[in-house]
Amino acid sequence: MNILFVCTGNTCRSPMAEALLKKKSTANVKSAGIYAGPGHMASQGTMEALREKGIALNHQSQPVSVNLIEWADLVLTMTSSHKQALALQYPTYNDKLFTLKEYVHQDEDNAIWKELKQAYAQMEDKRAAFISKRGKELDPNEMDQALYDHLRTEISDIQVLEMKLPSYDISDPFGGDLAIYKKTLAEMEKYVELLAKKIENRDS
Repeated sequence: MNILFVCTGNTCRSPMAEALLKKKSTANVKSAGIYAGPGHMASQGTMEALREKGIALNHQSQPVSVNLIEWADLVLTMTSSHKQALALQYPTYNDKLFTLKEYVHQDEDNAIWKELKQAYAQMEDKRAAFISKRGKELDPNEMDQALYDHLRTEISDIQVLEMKLPSYDISDPFGGDLAIYKKTLAEMEKYVELLAKKIENRDS
């Protein structure tokens, strides 16, 4: 299986993910950056944090390209904005684009997304029925407040569901001290381990 990790500059998060997955699985792994220049070393914090884990890193940055996207079976980004940027630039490859966190939690998060979609549909039905019934008797200013009052329960339920959705972003340690890099690496390692298990189960 070919996996491409993508971050911004390909000097911090995606090289971390690449190095960790190479250690934990037999997948073919590469990394790149949306705004990466070619041939830059990984940041000092990245190399030091990995060195403390016993992982030596010999890395040269590279920009994302259509060849890399085609090579990959999976393109795993560090943030939702990275994923969106790639989806706009390479729309024909959307089926292989995920954030790292999204991909490893895909199955368990689906239940919340389905519930949220249903809640939105129910609210829209209730909103349409209210407008149909009272639209002519209320002016626009009254309508906004009346709709909010009428849909207060549905809005509250949706807010609760949205709070259950995890953030799919891994924060950028760039510019931080070694402690920040180690914190990012610890978070990354947790998700890369889940990824390695998912790949193993997929291949078995």
